[in-house]
Amino acid sequence: MTNRPAPAADGRVDWVDYAKGICIIMVVMMHSVLGVELAAGQTGFMHLVVMFAKPFRMPDFFLISGLFLPVVIDRDWRTYLDRKVVHFAYFYVIWVTIQFGFKAPAFAAETSWSHAGLMYLEAFIDPFGTLWFIYLLPIFFVVIKATRRLPPVLIWSVAALLETAHVSTGWTAIDEFCARFIYIYSGYLFAHYVFALSDLARVRPRLAMLGLALWALINGGLVALGASEWPLISLALGFSGACAIITTGTLLARMHWLNFFRFCGEHSIVIYLAFFLPMASTRTLLLHSGLIHDIGAISLIVTIVGVIGALAIWWAALALKANFLFERPAAFWIAPKKSGRVLQPAE
Repeated sequence: MTNRPAPAADGRVDWVDYAKGICIIMVVMMHSVLGVELAAGQTGFMHLVVMFAKPFRMPDFFLISGLFLPVVIDRDWRTYLDRKVVHFAYFYVIWVTIQFGFKAPAFAAETSWSHAGLMYLEAFIDPFGTLWFIYLLPIFFVVIKATRRLPPVLIWSVAALLETAHVSTGWTAIDEFCARFIYIYSGYLFAHYVFALSDLARVRPRLAMLGLALWALINGGLVALGASEWPLISLALGFSGACAIITTGTLLARMHWLNFFRFCGEHSIVIYLAFFLPMASTRTLLLHSGLIHDIGAISLIVTIVGVIGALAIWWAALALKANFLFERPAAFWIAPKKSGRVLQPAE
């Protein structure tokens, strides 16, 4: 018998939210740190953290995104498309338009307004900026449902080969599909084993911490040696890192520590959609003001403001009745909205 906790009243699972919270903060950190370093022309201490997390940052996010697909995969296509495609497409259209609104003047100054308009249209063929994650999720969900009658070992093997090939076409949608599909499909295919890992970490915390220490040494060592992106090694580090974040999330949930991570996980899509604005504005302000000279410190501040600023934008939107920025209006539903509990909603 395990001590697996029952879902909360709203259908959420504690360790999943912790893991998602860790992931979304790492995503904001990556964009913040690399953006600051590119603008400043130098690196800081935060660069080491970003490089350590690179092998597993997105693999874990995608693996978790596939965990609850077994619960919904057999829904009728209309309902499935509403929850898994229209939902994310709505937010992509809204937020790619907002992001482009801020960046279009700079694009137009470099070329022309007509070229900037073409770039906007191209964003619907190939994802724009930081939004590629929610652009790819619907594609992954459709592919998984469409292929669910095929032998899983065949799909998994092809996905693993695509990741190992390190496809680089220059098109974000193609390259990231090849690099990430293996993880979301594995989350869907091996969800039972992922929950079993969490159960084991919950009842054997000392063993879990020992495993995390060993993983950190191996992951950090391979990153330092420059071997983390080698074929097969990148795949192994992606899976091992995802397991490490799942274990970490379980231990934090077990101890009820760092609840801010859990809160961020519960609202990960809010942070993902809105962090670009406070991140970019804070980066510009700090670099131009000269108040802080340490690049690592600037990167850390930009990361913190990116996360908290995104949540502040969400709170302001709710207060101003601009809920449509983070909640899909009824007019954009193509299937009835079901009442009652929904296990770990994708949104």
